[in-house]
Amino acid sequence: MTADDGDATTEHGGDDPLPRMLCDTAALAALEDAPAGALWRLAESGRQLDANVVRIPPGRQVDTHREPDLDVLLLVLAGEGSLTAPDGTRPLRAGTLTWLPHGSTRALAADGQGLTYLTVHRRRPGMQIKSSGTTAPSADRTQ
Repeated sequence: MTADDGDATTEHGGDDPLPRMLCDTAALAALEDAPAGALWRLAESGRQLDANVVRIPPGRQVDTHREPDLDVLLLVLAGEGSLTAPDGTRPLRAGTLTWLPHGSTRALAADGQGLTYLTVHRRRPGMQIKSSGTTAPSADRTQ
């Protein structure tokens, strides 16, 4: 059973969340005049993951960067391009699923059609503001 909109916990009268259809990635990937950047973001409350559908226009790139904390899965939805890492350059095309381990350095480039891809990773914790000199309680300490 799938809840397409509304509160996922009240659609069926119970307290358990239901699976939900979130977007049509094929339709997003088929947009010819899609802007650069995120075309869609996972924004459901209570989620443990972050996900984005990202578009790199033809001939453009995401410069070399490193993600120190999170593993990322990258699935190419449309177009072609390349992934450059310290050990070389690999082609990316629709259907390619790539694991980008935390700490890895990489750059992405789109070829003549552009590149549209889905990324999925663990959700980053929200920013916490603490008083100076105060430490957060240990997670394994009984309160």
